[in-house]
Amino acid sequence: MQSAEFDRYVADYERQHRESIRLSGEGTGYFAEYKVRELARLAAAWGLEAPRILDFGAGMGNSLPAFRRHFRDRRIVMADVSAESLRMARSLHGGDEPQMLIRDGRLPAEDGSFDIAFTACVFHHIPEEEHEAWLAELRRVTAVGGHLVIFEHNPLNPLTRHAVANCPFDENAVLIRAGTLRSRVAQAGWSRPRTDYQLFFPAALAKLRVLEPALRRIALGAQYACHAVNAGA
Repeated sequence: MQSAEFDRYVADYERQHRESIRLSGEGTGYFAEYKVRELARLAAAWGLEAPRILDFGAGMGNSLPAFRRHFRDRRIVMADVSAESLRMARSLHGGDEPQMLIRDGRLPAEDGSFDIAFTACVFHHIPEEEHEAWLAELRRVTAVGGHLVIFEHNPLNPLTRHAVANCPFDENAVLIRAGTLRSRVAQAGWSRPRTDYQLFFPAALAKLRVLEPALRRIALGAQYACHAVNAGA
């Protein structure tokens, strides 16, 4: 993971992101909100009332407002390779959530520090040959019985491919099929990986979004969540 690639987009990130998702009819906040809302649903299903959460690749803190709404204990730690992004996150959102600057392929955290390792549209920026190592590192800092939740773009969705192709900070992105990511998650030692597909309807069809929970197994959503558990050795 290289910090310079992200540092150079910080000043114009919001505009570029907004332009790339224009066809969805939604603003950038909508996508951050749905991910954290889904994470809260999963955490409740797992019986995690006040989980310690690592936001891996937190960037400029787009998920922070949603974390503050859905996880009132705010046990969130932001981690990123880009010092400039973390600085901007503090400037934009304030707060006192701890921040970690990632260096040398390792998270500056003790083993088992978190109950949930969360990452939102980060792995398509990481070179594929590094995926398994980073997934293993996330497992190292996640407690036994804790969970991994990865949100990624679905390359089978044509609107997703269009958005990524027209987004400058995604110029080096390599989209990952859900089955490929599940396999890499398992190879890194995580157990019971599964996929839920998300985002089937644009804003113009927002009334149909009540159907989306029933569509989670259909591989046509614009994004997907891959989640797994750290079952220990």
